[in-house]
Amino acid sequence: MTTRNPLATATVIALAMAGTSVHAQELDDTSINYVGSWSSLSLYQNFERPFWQEHVPEASDGQISTEVTTFDQMGLGGGEVFRLMARNVLEVGSTVADYAVEDAPELEGLDMPMIAPDVETARKVAEAYRPVLADAFRQRYKGAQLLAVVPYPSQMVFCNAEIDGLQDLKGKKVRASGRTTAEFLQALGAEGITLNFSEVPGALQRGVIDCAVTGSLSGYSSGWHEVSTHLYPLPVGGWDHVVTAMNGKKWNSLSEQTRQWLMAEIKENYEDPVWASAVEETREGIACLTGNGDCSRGEPGDMVLVKATDNDFSEASRHLEETLLPNWAQRVDQQWVDRWNETIGAVTGLEASK
Repeated sequence: MTTRNPLATATVIALAMAGTSVHAQELDDTSINYVGSWSSLSLYQNFERPFWQEHVPEASDGQISTEVTTFDQMGLGGGEVFRLMARNVLEVGSTVADYAVEDAPELEGLDMPMIAPDVETARKVAEAYRPVLADAFRQRYKGAQLLAVVPYPSQMVFCNAEIDGLQDLKGKKVRASGRTTAEFLQALGAEGITLNFSEVPGALQRGVIDCAVTGSLSGYSSGWHEVSTHLYPLPVGGWDHVVTAMNGKKWNSLSEQTRQWLMAEIKENYEDPVWASAVEETREGIACLTGNGDCSRGEPGDMVLVKATDNDFSEASRHLEETLLPNWAQRVDQQWVDRWNETIGAVTGLEASK
């Protein structure tokens, strides 16, 4: 048995605290304006806002001050965030990767429908593709620096119509969460509809659409269970990753020490906790939507949970290989296809080709 020396322990703790304090004091005295994702959803409320508004100023001993808002509070739809960042209107911005694919089709490679059936695979895919994303941001957005990639919960299908599996989406009008999701739905025989997230509940209620894709908890938080009856739980819309980046001008203005400190803080106190929460948020979202299981977030719904079949997985893989990956490969230069195969392809065993 080892006997601890209280004085030695206290000395170690004091030195560690002193090191942290000196480190913080040596950071740049600067401010950061941050524009986050949807203000009403748990990602912003539980992770983005606390990290940028509270943690960064506190952990830096006040060296770094922040101003925090969201793109919807600014009256934006989300697709403009990185464009405004590239023009130095925003310093740091977060938005759903799928919202930015018109400007940067390389981002679509991150999150294909059904490519990652669980959060563990989703993170392996994201980590493998991260260097590719970083290069895409530098090239597409005037030297922007990639800061973070985090998921929403699994992007499921909500239907205000009876379905018994993936095949029953055929002939239905389905709000897609992005271009590749729309292509996947069309391959299934459904009609992929583009619709702003906030417009979905009304569209479901009025019968403008039959179904819509979003995360389980996002759907619950936004009341989708009140206007839909059936829930298909596989990630038809992938994981709807939210990407955070800093404009090149701001990044280049920071010292190397401040850059390293910020990247380490983002990973430990933002990225890692969000990824860790994705499994539980997906599970609780399903429980809250269906009433099957504990829901700590409010009154549960009573949606019917549709069971996925082996045939559903087979069909998804077939459409991914035959339609989605070839279509995406046509939208990007060959270098990005090659890098996708070297990264995500190596993780999933899939191959993209033109």
